[in-house]
Amino acid sequence: MTVNDRRDLLIEQVREYHREISVEQEFVPGVTPLLPAGAVLAEEDRVALVEAALDLRMTSGDISVRFERSLARRLGLRKAHMVNSGSSANLLALSALTAHELGDRRLCPGDEVITVAAGFPTTVNPIIQNGLVPVFVDIELGTYNTTPERVAAAIGPRTRAIMIAHPLGNPYQAEELAELAREHGLHFVEDNCDALGSTYRGRLTGTFGDLSTVSFYPAHHITTGEGGCVLTRSVKLARLVESYRDWGRDCWCLPGKDNTCLKRFEHQMGTLPPGYDHKYIFSHIGYNLKSTDLQAALGEAQLTKLDEFGRLRRRNWARLREALDGLPGLLLPRPTEGSDPSWFGFVLTVLPDAPYTRAELVAFLEARAIGTRRFFAGNLTRQPAYAHARYRVAGTLENSDTVTEHTFWIGVHPRLTPEMVDYLADSVREFVTSRRGPVLSVPDLPGRAGA
Repeated sequence: MTVNDRRDLLIEQVREYHREISVEQEFVPGVTPLLPAGAVLAEEDRVALVEAALDLRMTSGDISVRFERSLARRLGLRKAHMVNSGSSANLLALSALTAHELGDRRLCPGDEVITVAAGFPTTVNPIIQNGLVPVFVDIELGTYNTTPERVAAAIGPRTRAIMIAHPLGNPYQAEELAELAREHGLHFVEDNCDALGSTYRGRLTGTFGDLSTVSFYPAHHITTGEGGCVLTRSVKLARLVESYRDWGRDCWCLPGKDNTCLKRFEHQMGTLPPGYDHKYIFSHIGYNLKSTDLQAALGEAQLTKLDEFGRLRRRNWARLREALDGLPGLLLPRPTEGSDPSWFGFVLTVLPDAPYTRAELVAFLEARAIGTRRFFAGNLTRQPAYAHARYRVAGTLENSDTVTEHTFWIGVHPRLTPEMVDYLADSVREFVTSRRGPVLSVPDLPGRAGA
């Protein structure tokens, strides 16, 4: 038996193994856990991982480059650089904007970056980690997005950039924010970690910013286990991202390659001696945030299913939205006008005057094996991590406080069947209709989107 024969036999056994352990379990309401998020991993995903493992693809190499190119083509962008997490992607995107090559446009310590107060920490942490100052703006309830008007009002003499995430898959007005950034000479970083496959005005999210980021954590639209990516249409910015990702080195050789520049031993930079090996010249204070070909192999298999995953997310969200429409005491989510979200979750806000609380509804759902999550960190200015951080608040954060107290979300991911979604909806309806009392009408809630 040849080596190739042995390999083929192993792969076929992997396929058989997957089929044997992947027998679909019967859904038992109240017993089967309905998690708020979860990856969909099929036979070809397992095979892709095993094939990469058989080749001992333990570092970043050809498969990573191939996946990067496929993802960039998918979004119609010039360059993509895979990293070890979406959080690292955010760190790299913002760090690249501090590079000296950007001249007067580089971000310097003390410069301000506008972001939202209600969100996930790793959109904000890179701002602080780079010695910059986050400027927090509020969101609207219903879409849970900020608005161009809020961002415009937050611009001050030291504002140099905007960095905002599309929350739970619902795009903000990215075209308007991109135009606002151009008018004021600001960098625009689009955190697309929750929204891969969403569109705004017919255009994919992640294509409006100077840089955009994606997460491939198992909760997200496609997964590589851990993993993320930074994308851009700018070759200059892509080169900076690559350097900061790869230890800060000046060399741009692909993994396992030498002398791409054809003058590896002819450079003279800094006060190094002439001819110093270009592979060991460092032009930035960078990191090592690369991923592996194992992760990229899984990403390639997952990327082929992105459209189908998006279709199922939209189906599940629409089914929940229709089933819960009109329930007293709840503010239901709505897409941003002009958008087609590939939803990450279904957001519910319990109105302040409802005859029940968010905690009571969450406890009821959790007791029925329905997983819930808070609206990430809520108002970040209330989190202990930021108690001593330097930041500025533009306007009020009343809606960010509202989501901190009254908002949570449940899942719409592709693993949820229509039967499961109906059970989710029936459980919420059963709880709400069992409560009686006066309810504040939805239009009276301050800051509701569309009010």
